[in-house]
Amino acid sequence: MSHPVTVLVSVWPALISGFIETLQLALAGVAWGSILGTTLGIVRGQSVRFATPLIGAYLHLLRGTPFLVQLYVIYFVLPNTGWWIFQFDSWTAASIGLGIYTSSYVTEIVSGAIRAIPRGQWEAAFSLGFDRVKTLRLIVLPQSVGLILPSLGGLYVTLIKATSIVSVVGIVELMRQSEIQIVRFPGDILYIYTLAGTLYFSFCFPVLMLVDRLEKRATRGQRVRV
Repeated sequence: MSHPVTVLVSVWPALISGFIETLQLALAGVAWGSILGTTLGIVRGQSVRFATPLIGAYLHLLRGTPFLVQLYVIYFVLPNTGWWIFQFDSWTAASIGLGIYTSSYVTEIVSGAIRAIPRGQWEAAFSLGFDRVKTLRLIVLPQSVGLILPSLGGLYVTLIKATSIVSVVGIVELMRQSEIQIVRFPGDILYIYTLAGTLYFSFCFPVLMLVDRLEKRATRGQRVRV
């Protein structure tokens, strides 16, 4: 076993590099996956005649298969179709996979929150002359925020940890960097994994705290309006 300071000085730059890669992938997946998932969730929450069954099939397909399988399909299977649009590099494939994975859960979270709003509020808004879009924007979605945020916080933390899987397509993220450093210092496995865990925690914990504060602010605003 090497001296802890020696190991820290040797492995820290590589771990930071892997951590930055993890953050970039996670943020990319969160950003576009949340946009797609929110859009699909709003549509699904309306019970649109033709769109709702299609979105349901999309969700069952994604949530019923492991993320690793989805990643293999995106990176290995789709490029073999020969279509230029599916010729992804590893980073693009990983960010697409994470975004799709995120969107499947965001869709359910958003649609569930919308459906939780009593139907009477829709009917009251319609009786006042509001159209569907205005009702969503001014009445339904503001009340849904308090229901959406707690679940989104847990989902985003799960997504950050799920980035460890993308090493199978050649992405050298935090966990992959940790494994590389363990080869250099085989007697310090626990110490190196502890350093990696500390980096994960340094990002995941503030995310949870931020979501918690946003949730409290959203629910406090709703109480004040009432």
